[in-house]
Amino acid sequence: MTSVIDPKTIGKPARPRRHARTLTGYVAETDATGKEKWPKGDENSWKAGIRGLDKDVSDYTKSVVNHVQTSLARQAYNLDNLGAYQAAALAVRDNLLINWNDTQLHYTRKAPKRAYYLSLEFLMGRTLDNAMLNLDMKKTCKDGVESLGFNLEDILEQERDAALGNGGLGRLAACYLDSSASQELPVWGYGLRYKYGIFQQLISPEGNQLEAPDPWLDTQNPWELPRLDVTYEVRFYGYAERLSDGSGRATWAGGQEVLAVAYDVMIPGYATTTTNNLRLWESRPKRGFDLNSFNAGNYEKAVESSNSAEAITSVLYPNDHTSFGKELRLKQQYFWTAASLADIIRRFKNLGKPITEFPDYVAIQLNDTHPTLAVPELVRILVDEEDVPWDIAWQIVTNTFFYTNHTVLPEALEKWPVPLVEHLLPRHLQIIYDINLFFLQAVEKKFPNDRERLARMSIIEEGTPKQIRMAHLAAIGSRKVNGVAELHSELLKTTIMKDFVEFDGPSKYGNVTNGITPRRWLDQCNPQLSLLITETLKLDKSVWLKDLSKLEGLLPYAEDKAFRQKWAVIKQGNKERLARHVQATLGLTVNTDAMFDVQIKRLHEYKRQTMNILGVIHRYLTLKDMTPAERKKVNKKAIFFAGKAAPGYYMAKLTIRLIVNVARIINVDPETKEYLTLYFLPDYAVSLAEILIPASDISQHISTAGTEASGTSNMKFCLNGGLLVGTVDGANIEIAEEVGESNVFFFGHLTPAVEDLRHQHFYHPVPVEQKSPALARVLETIASGFFGDGGPYQPLLNTILQNDYYLITEDFDSYIQALAMVDEGYLDREEWIKKSIRTVAKMGKFSSDRAINEYAESYWNVEATPVRK
Repeated sequence: MTSVIDPKTIGKPARPRRHARTLTGYVAETDATGKEKWPKGDENSWKAGIRGLDKDVSDYTKSVVNHVQTSLARQAYNLDNLGAYQAAALAVRDNLLINWNDTQLHYTRKAPKRAYYLSLEFLMGRTLDNAMLNLDMKKTCKDGVESLGFNLEDILEQERDAALGNGGLGRLAACYLDSSASQELPVWGYGLRYKYGIFQQLISPEGNQLEAPDPWLDTQNPWELPRLDVTYEVRFYGYAERLSDGSGRATWAGGQEVLAVAYDVMIPGYATTTTNNLRLWESRPKRGFDLNSFNAGNYEKAVESSNSAEAITSVLYPNDHTSFGKELRLKQQYFWTAASLADIIRRFKNLGKPITEFPDYVAIQLNDTHPTLAVPELVRILVDEEDVPWDIAWQIVTNTFFYTNHTVLPEALEKWPVPLVEHLLPRHLQIIYDINLFFLQAVEKKFPNDRERLARMSIIEEGTPKQIRMAHLAAIGSRKVNGVAELHSELLKTTIMKDFVEFDGPSKYGNVTNGITPRRWLDQCNPQLSLLITETLKLDKSVWLKDLSKLEGLLPYAEDKAFRQKWAVIKQGNKERLARHVQATLGLTVNTDAMFDVQIKRLHEYKRQTMNILGVIHRYLTLKDMTPAERKKVNKKAIFFAGKAAPGYYMAKLTIRLIVNVARIINVDPETKEYLTLYFLPDYAVSLAEILIPASDISQHISTAGTEASGTSNMKFCLNGGLLVGTVDGANIEIAEEVGESNVFFFGHLTPAVEDLRHQHFYHPVPVEQKSPALARVLETIASGFFGDGGPYQPLLNTILQNDYYLITEDFDSYIQALAMVDEGYLDREEWIKKSIRTVAKMGKFSSDRAINEYAESYWNVEATPVRK
C-alpha cells in the first residue's frame, strides 16, 4: 500500500491518476492537478472507509483521522508519510496520556517513596514502535494505518532518534526507565533537552569524521509535552557572602539567571497501566530580547542574553578542550541538577511533611559523576533556604543520594578546576570546602597522622590549578555506591575507592550488574525470533518478556533440527535486512552468506576498535598470501563498525579514518572481496543498532582487561543469538558464567597482569617485531601508504609502538588465535546454531528488570505501586 502522495514526488509536477488511495483506502478519482474528485460531491464520504473495521482498529483510525484534520491541520488527500507518522503517533499518545494521568494521580494519592534517576544521557531511540509494543497496540495500529493507505514500516522510518545521548550510559538509563515502569515502580528520570544532540556524524571523502548539528527537533515531536507552567530560575556567577551568625548559611546574589523549562516524555510500562515520566529541561533566558539595545543599533547585545542561555541545552557534551566549552559543560551540569532538585523538593513539599522526612520519600540515583553537583546544591537549599542546621542537612543529603560509578580509568574520572567553580558557582565552592573539611576531620580521627591518606581522599586535589574530584564528592555524599559488573565493582573497591572502603566499611560499596530491556532488544528489534520463542515456549509473550529466566525453556530445542532450521532462517532474514540497509544508505552490496562480525561502540582507545581494524588488515594480508584454491576454504566474513568519536578525540577520529580507508581498498580487491568485506556505518544510533544486533553472528567486546566497567551491547548481541568474542573484562565474565565458556571466545591477558605489563612496556620495551611479527607487518603496511598516505596515521601507530598503554601488542596474537577459533566454529553450522540457541536461553540474568529491582530493594527502598484502571 502507498500513501496519497509519494514523498519522492514532492516538489515535482503532479501526475494525473485515475484512482488514488485516500486516507482511508477509499478509492477516488483525481484530476490532472492531483485534486480529489469526491464521490457524490461529499468530501466526508471517505470516512465510510472506516466502517467494517474491528472496533479497536476503527477507534484508532478515527483518532488518526481526527489528528490529521485538527492537530496537523491537513487534508486527507495531501498527506505524506511524515504527516501519517505524526498523526499515528499522536493517536497512540492519546492512549499513553490516559495512563500517564492515571499514574500521576495514583502516585499523588498514595504518596509512595519515589526514586529519581539523574542522567546526562537518555538514549531513548524511536518511540512509536516501543509505545505500540508496551500498550499492546501493534496489530491495531498496523491494521489501522494500512486501512488508511499507509504501510506501518514506512511510517516508523519517519521517526528520528531522540538525540538525547551517545552511548551505553544513555541507553542504560533508557532501559532502566522502561523497566521501572514495567515493574510498576514510582521512578522518574531527569535529563536535558538537547536541541542538537551530540552531533550528526558524516564521513568526508578522505575518511574523516565530520560533525554536523543533529536536527532531530526540526519537525514536531509528538512524544514530548511542553510544560511551560513548570519553570525554575537557575543562577550562575555572582557572589556569595557567609552570614556571621555561625549557622553556616550564606546569601548568593548577582550574576546571571536562566530559566529551566520542563518538557515531559511519557515512559510506558509493558503490560501495565503504569506510565512514568522523563522530565527534560530546556534553558531559556529570564530576560530575553533587549529592545533598548536593539533600538540603539546594537543588535548583537540585543540577543546576547538569549544566546547565552539557550547555549546551555544546545549540544550534549560541548567540546571541553576550550575554556568556553569547559565552562559550558559545567553550566549544563549545574543547570540540570538545580532544576531537577527544585522540582523534586516542590513535589515533596506538596506532601506537607517536615523536611527531615525527605529521605523517607525521595531517593536520587546519580548516574555517573555528571549529576554530582546535586550534592552541594541540596546542602545549599537545606541550609540557606530552609534554615536546616548543617548536621541535619548533611544527614538528609547522605540518606538521599546513591552513586553509580561507571569507570575505574583515572583519566575518565571527572574533575573541575577550583577557579572555574569559584567563578561560576561561588556558593557551591564554599559548601564543597566545608564538606571536605568535615570529612577530612573524620578521616583524621579514624586514621590519625596519615597525611598521605588525607591527600588521597580529599575532594580537593592539590595542583595548579587545584581540582575538585567529583567521584570523591559523589561517594562522600551518597548513602551507597555501586559498580555495574562484578569485576568492576571489585576493582572499584580495590583501586580508586580503596581508601573510602576502609573508612566507610564494605557494606556501603556494592554491585548491580547492568541489564537491558528485552522488550526493545528482542521483541521490538527481532520480532520473528520473539514470535518463535513465544510459539516454542507455549507462553504468552507478556510472561517471558517480564521474566526472562523463562528463556531457559529453549535449551532442549538446541538438539531439535527443525527448530535449528527455523532459527537459522530468522538469522538469515535479519542479515538480509541489514544488507538492504547498507545498500540503501551506502550503495554497497553485502554478501549475506558471509559471517557477520560487528563492533558497535563509542570510539575510544580502551575499547580497542584499533585492534579490530588491525586484525582486519592482518586477515586481508593473509588472504593475499594464499593461492586461489586456499582462499576457497576460508570462512567468508563481512565486518561492520559503527560509533562516534568525541569531536576533540584525535586518536579516535584517526581510527575511523583508518577503518574507512581500509574498507575502500579491500572491498574492491578482486582477489579477496569474495571472502572479506568491511563497512563503517555512519551516524550510529539506537535505530541502527536495532538492525545490526539481530544480524550479527559474532560481536566484539575487546577492551583491555580491567577497563570496561560492564558493557551492555554484549548483552544485546547475545540475547539475539550472536556469539561473543572478547576479553575477560566487564560483564563479558558474567555472560560467560551464564551461557558457558564453550559458547564464548575469550582471549588476552587478565586484569591482574595489566599493570605489570604496562610497567614492562615503559621500563623494558621490546620491539614489536619481536613481540608480534604479524602485528609489525600490519603496522608497516599502514605506514607504507598502502591504505592511502601513511603520514596522518603515524600518531595512531605511535600509541602502539612507543607506549601501548592499552596493550595491543600484548594481546594481538591471542586475538588472532581467537578469531581463528571463531572461523573454525562457524564452519560447523549446526553446532554454531546450537551455541546461538544456548546463549539466548541463558541470558535471563541480564534483563534490566532484574537490575532495577535490585536498585529498588537494596538501595532506594522503593516498592511497586500498581496503578489500577
